[in-house]
Amino acid sequence: MAQGSEVFIILDKVSKSFNGNQVLKDISTTVRTGEVLGLIGKSGSGKSVLIHAMRGNEEYKPDSGRIIYRVNHCESCGWVDMPSPGAKCSQCGKGTKIVEIDFWGLKERDPLRVAMRARIAIMLQRTFALYGDLSVIENVFEAMKEKSDDKKVARAIKLLEMVNMTYRTMHIARDLSGGEKQRTVLARQLAREPLLFLADEPTGTLDPETADTVHKALIKAVEETGMTMVVTSHWPKAIELLSHRAIWLEDGKIKAEGAPCDIAKEFDVKVVRDKKMDVQVGQPVIRVDGAKKYFYSIVRGVVRAVDDVSFEVNEKEIFGLIGLSGAGKTTLSRMISGITPATHGDVLVRIGDDWVNMSDMGEEGRGRATQYIGIMHQENALYPFNTVLQNLTICLGMKLPQE
Repeated sequence: MAQGSEVFIILDKVSKSFNGNQVLKDISTTVRTGEVLGLIGKSGSGKSVLIHAMRGNEEYKPDSGRIIYRVNHCESCGWVDMPSPGAKCSQCGKGTKIVEIDFWGLKERDPLRVAMRARIAIMLQRTFALYGDLSVIENVFEAMKEKSDDKKVARAIKLLEMVNMTYRTMHIARDLSGGEKQRTVLARQLAREPLLFLADEPTGTLDPETADTVHKALIKAVEETGMTMVVTSHWPKAIELLSHRAIWLEDGKIKAEGAPCDIAKEFDVKVVRDKKMDVQVGQPVIRVDGAKKYFYSIVRGVVRAVDDVSFEVNEKEIFGLIGLSGAGKTTLSRMISGITPATHGDVLVRIGDDWVNMSDMGEEGRGRATQYIGIMHQENALYPFNTVLQNLTICLGMKLPQE
C-alpha cells in the first residue's frame, strides 16, 4: 500500500438483519487506495454478508448505516477512478473532482451508483463462474470491453501472465483443476478494470500448495493494478499473507482490528480431537480394487484421473482422501457414488449382504446403489432462490401445503 494513500471506502455503522437475526452490527472502518483489508471469522460471523453489501447486491442492502466510496468523478464522460486530487480523467483527459458516493443512499439506476458498481469485481467461494465449454482465453474475452480482436488478445495474454495461466490458454475451462479455475476467474474479473476487488474465501476449497499459488496471483494483481481488495477467510495464514490490515468479525461485530499477524494469532484456535470419534469400526462397506478412470481430451490426450487405486472402507469409519488439486480425489468420489463409471477395476459398495458394482449403470444412468449414498460437493448444490425448508423438501420429493 502506497504511503499517503487516500481514503477510498468508508463503512459507517453498517447493520443488517435477516428474518430478525442480526448478522452485522454497527460495522465501521475505512479502507485506503491500494490497501488489502482482511476479514477473518468463523462461518456465520458476517464476512460474506458484508462483502455482498459492499458489492451492491439488493438483498444485502443494510438496514442502517452507510457504505461510501470516495472516487474521482469525470462529469464529461461519467468515468470514476481512485481518489487522487487534481488528476485528469484516464478516459477522456478532462478534469475530475473527488465525490463521495453514498452507495445505498442513491437509487439503483443513479449514474454514479451504476458507474461505481461497474468497477467492483468479486470472486466467490466455491463458485467458479466460468463458461465450461469455452477455452481459458475465451472466458477472459467475455469480460472485456475492447472491440478490436488484436487488443483483446494482447490484454488477455497479459492478464493470464499476471495469474500464471498462459500454459492453459487454449484449454477448455471444465478440464481445469480447482486452482486453475480460480486463477481464470481472477483474470476474468481483472479484465473489468476494478477499483475494488472482493475475494470471498478465494482458496477455501483448495489444497495448501494450490492456495499459495492463488494467493501469490492475488498479491501480484494488487501490486500491478493498484486496486483495493477486501478478502475474507477463516484461515489465519491466508489473512496474514494477503492483508495489510485485518478485522476479526464475531457474531456480526468487530471483535478486534489491527496488524494481520496479531489478529491471526489471536483468532487461531487449536482443534481438540473429539473422543466420540474413537469408535469400533465394522466390516468393509466399500471396496476399491485396481480402479482406473481415464478421460480423453483433444488438447491433453489421455488424462489418467485415477490410476490403479485400491482400498477398503469399513462401517462407522471416516476415511479421508488427501491430495493436491487435480490429484483425482473428486473423480474417485464420483466413482464410489456411481456418478462416474470406472474405466477398469472394481468399485463395490455393500448394500445389506449384496456387493453392488458401481460401474454398472442403473435405469437413471447411475450406479444402482447411488440412491443410498449422500454426496456433498465442494460447490454448493442448492436452489438459491428457495428457502432452506424448500431445498430440503425438494430433495426428499415432498410437497408441503402453502402454510
